[in-house]
Amino acid sequence: MDIKAENWKDYELLDCGGFEKLERFGQFVLRRPEPQALWDKIYPESKWIELADATYQAKTSNSGEWTTKSRIPADWMIEYPLQNALLKFKLKFTAFKHVGIFPEQAANWEYIYKTIKSFPIKNPKVLNLFAYTGGASLAAKAAGADVIHLDSIKQVVNWANDNMTLSKLQNIRWLVEDALIFTQREVKRGNKYNFIIMDPPSYGLGPNGERWKLEDNINQLILNAFKMLDHQNFGFILNTYSLNLSPMILKNFLTFLPFDSSSEYGELYTSAASGIDLPLGSFLRFNSNIK
Repeated sequence: MDIKAENWKDYELLDCGGFEKLERFGQFVLRRPEPQALWDKIYPESKWIELADATYQAKTSNSGEWTTKSRIPADWMIEYPLQNALLKFKLKFTAFKHVGIFPEQAANWEYIYKTIKSFPIKNPKVLNLFAYTGGASLAAKAAGADVIHLDSIKQVVNWANDNMTLSKLQNIRWLVEDALIFTQREVKRGNKYNFIIMDPPSYGLGPNGERWKLEDNINQLILNAFKMLDHQNFGFILNTYSLNLSPMILKNFLTFLPFDSSSEYGELYTSAASGIDLPLGSFLRFNSNIK
């Protein structure tokens, strides 16, 4: 199945194509690379130039710089209404083209919130791995969970802490660690979680220089996660942006889940105002509320 993120007021995908996307984040329109937009643009180039307040220009495979044509503050904020909570995110330009949020993940935030609210227990334990600036962590905390937020980059964890404060939430536990090493330790300790969330990058480095390549490590990471899940009240989300991992590949990992679940898998996507749909990664998710 394919799932589209809804309920955004502060975000809109305007157009995509030619390996780029044009997006509105609050009051500003940004133009940046998008490797999955293989087709032609719908809007003419003149409209892209007219609309874009800032454009990202790549210098290397993982760095670049932004140019602006209007005065944009060092950071600004957007909001996402989640049930009875209002999640708030601080945005800013980075050298690696991101601005602090992946808007398509809102579909998973809704799933996290709904699943946690359905558990017949108080303060379920949630582990968010590769947690970035914390959208999923905020969703879980807003639903009443005890949340551990783990990422290998300290500056990004500090950014997530700012988002927690902006969202008027508190008491998320922050960890700067390598995700695979942490899960290996947790398995040995016998620690259990009610919900595990993973959004791993294709490539990366841990806080101590540990090398991460998704295809080399994903199997062990998922098996560790399955061992850590509570067998009674549980939820799980795996999201990948790698072009090499199809939804069917993710679905096959369910073969090794040691208990029954209600599962779904597919692609996340966003519909552009220009009328075209942009795929933004494969997902696998399941929970204990068996249909």
